[in-house]
Amino acid sequence: MTLHATLEYAMETVPRNGEHALVACAVYPDLHTLVFGNLQVCRMVDSFVWPTHEMVLAVAPGTDAEPRTVATHPAPAGLVPPMSERQLVTSNAQAAIDCADGKAEGCVTTVVAAKAHGLRVLRSFGEVPMVYTVHHVREAAR
Repeated sequence: MTLHATLEYAMETVPRNGEHALVACAVYPDLHTLVFGNLQVCRMVDSFVWPTHEMVLAVAPGTDAEPRTVATHPAPAGLVPPMSERQLVTSNAQAAIDCADGKAEGCVTTVVAAKAHGLRVLRSFGEVPMVYTVHHVREAAR
């Protein structure tokens, strides 16, 4: 298994030999563009429901106030407090990294990413039942 920074990047780099598939979260903001823009090379072949890790609003240790800036992937951006400014990033993991690096005061991320980067959880939104889609990358036409 290989993790890619974005689905778009994965689509560009996965070999077109019929041996690979991509797994995408159904709430990925541009999933429709990925599907319809790649009909010749990729087909959605399956889907499944699985809970995400616990989603959280996290901050750096010692931060007590509601964060003014919050790093977030576009999908869970609705979890950003209304008075906070959103800083969009490519993944929940990147949101935690940016928060830990001081690029944002807070982040919406998974509890796993928050713990990995030493962040403090301000609020938990719990696990989210999520639909994932499986996309077979087909063999290139000869």
